[in-house]
Amino acid sequence: KQWYQRRVREFQIQHYFKRINLSMFWLVSVPREDGQQQWARLHENTKAMATVAKFNLPNLKVGTLDALMSMSDDLAKLDGYTEQVMVKLYNYLAHTLEEDDLAKLPDFTKVNNKDLKSYCYTFVWDVAKFPTKLSIKEIHDIIAKNLTKIEKDFKSKSTTFNNLKTTLVQHQKKETGNLVTRNLATIVKEEDFVNESEYLVTVCVVVPKNSAREWENSYWKLADFVVPQSSEKIFEEGDQYLYNVTMFKKTLDAFKTNARERKFIVRDFQFSRTIIEQQKTEATNVEKAKNKAYPPLIKWLKGNFSEAFLNWTHVKALRLFTESVLRYGLPATFMTAILEPNKKSERKLREKLSAMYGNLDKNAADSTDLGDIPAMFQTGDYYPYVYFDINTSFVDNAREL
Repeated sequence: KQWYQRRVREFQIQHYFKRINLSMFWLVSVPREDGQQQWARLHENTKAMATVAKFNLPNLKVGTLDALMSMSDDLAKLDGYTEQVMVKLYNYLAHTLEEDDLAKLPDFTKVNNKDLKSYCYTFVWDVAKFPTKLSIKEIHDIIAKNLTKIEKDFKSKSTTFNNLKTTLVQHQKKETGNLVTRNLATIVKEEDFVNESEYLVTVCVVVPKNSAREWENSYWKLADFVVPQSSEKIFEEGDQYLYNVTMFKKTLDAFKTNARERKFIVRDFQFSRTIIEQQKTEATNVEKAKNKAYPPLIKWLKGNFSEAFLNWTHVKALRLFTESVLRYGLPATFMTAILEPNKKSERKLREKLSAMYGNLDKNAADSTDLGDIPAMFQTGDYYPYVYFDINTSFVDNAREL
């Protein structure tokens, strides 16, 4: 049953996931030549294979070449870390939303009130959060600090909420399990027991239905000092009956042993009004605490997913700027674009871009041969233009933690 419920949940998440506007974007940078005409050529040559828009970068402080080369590695690490945090936030959000709220998942994964696709197309550097008067390293450190805090807070908040859910599930299991495991306090009545007796004790026994006749004909013979005619059937569920039986306390251990041999299960339960009320109060308090914690948690997840994605796109912009300076040199004048390839057009688009910009680096004409390519650029596929991707479909592979 639990497996089935998880699969249904996954199906629901994927259903609403498809309503989130997701894409694979290419960020491309080439040296600036003749301004608007250069942009028009890119648009004209790729419009049949992709949607193209400008990806505006600010004029960042460059610093030294050594510092830029060091930042290239640091930014690559920060890129991966930021994406990892985002996936955790989305994943937890998707699997924490209550069923009535699951349809709102697309609304909970927006950035500055825009869906992810629109935000990427209309990207504008957030000067308030990341002042351009700061060095690239200082901006890197601000983003790293933001993401570290988000991850730390996420661990704390998710652990607290998970503990509440686990405790509540444990209470619920006690109310819904079979007669061998469930809480009997919701089944039995006070009159089913002999209470406050110095010598007598009443116990509850789970008996298979096909052994009910055997029980009724022999229970008082399972040990000495069992009270005859003291057993009554008080509940039934599935293929089990629940009986009570009264005996002297001194014979209880022997009764349990002999009952077990006949596959009669003596429950470790003593009726106590105080304990029953305490258990009910505990379950109610846990449920109230969970329901109280849910709205602010969802609000926090929504806000911090947006914040993490915003930081991630700025990391991508920093990488695009840094690699462009390293590749093309100073002054930092280059054309940057964002492209969304049409389905099944990726290869044609890649070939077109290589044909257009292959003269920028002849070593990249055959990207499978990295022998003559500078080591600092050997981080995977290499092209004559600077290239990074923004894959907003990262949530497609998210699964329950």
